Amino acid sequence: MLTHRAIWAAIDGLAERYGLTASGLARKAGLDPTTFNRSKRISRDGKQRWPSTESVSKVIEATGATVPEFMALLTNTAAGPRITHKIPLIGLAQAGAAGFFDDAGFPVGEGWEKLPFPEVEDPGAYGLEISGDSMLPAYRDGDIVIVSPAASVRRGDRVIAKTVQGEVMCKILARRTLTRIELTSFNPAHPDRSFEIHEMAWIARIVWASQ
Repeated sequence: MLTHRAIWAAIDGLAERYGLTASGLARKAGLDPTTFNRSKRISRDGKQRWPSTESVSKVIEATGATVPEFMALLTNTAAGPRITHKIPLIGLAQAGAAGFFDDAGFPVGEGWEKLPFPEVEDPGAYGLEISGDSMLPAYRDGDIVIVSPAASVRRGDRVIAKTVQGEVMCKILARRTLTRIELTSFNPAHPDRSFEIHEMAWIARIVWASQ
């Protein structure tokens, strides 16, 4: 029997399988980002809210999944990715605010939305949800990148960098010397950046992306 719990679990499972949050999945499907929020699944008077067949159809099409794949998730017969723990998920706008990271670029505090993800070597790894078009064509609005502050960073790596002024950017490390860091933009419509070492708070490598 199709239950309210089963249909929402299948949607969550589809999001996990493609490296997305519930809001990221909705956005990818062209829906309001809050469409699949847990707070929307039960009304204020306690009544169950069900996703529309149109919404389900849109997320299947947007992820490139198949109807049998979704049905398998619905009946718990398909094996999704092995989820071993959950990592913090941070929005790009949040990342620029004070107090969210320590001096080494590791997220601090509690209350983060958690992203189920297969185990990574860095226990301080976190997910960052891309917003805007400055990272096109590499990353689109709503994509999730996994950032590892402990990973070594070399020329040519895709990185997340934060300045001491709080600006956070997703770039390619072009060059790093004892005095300067040079970053190349993914999108040619956005300028490359160059900073003195003392202007940079931290830089961390992207180790995985949902694409």
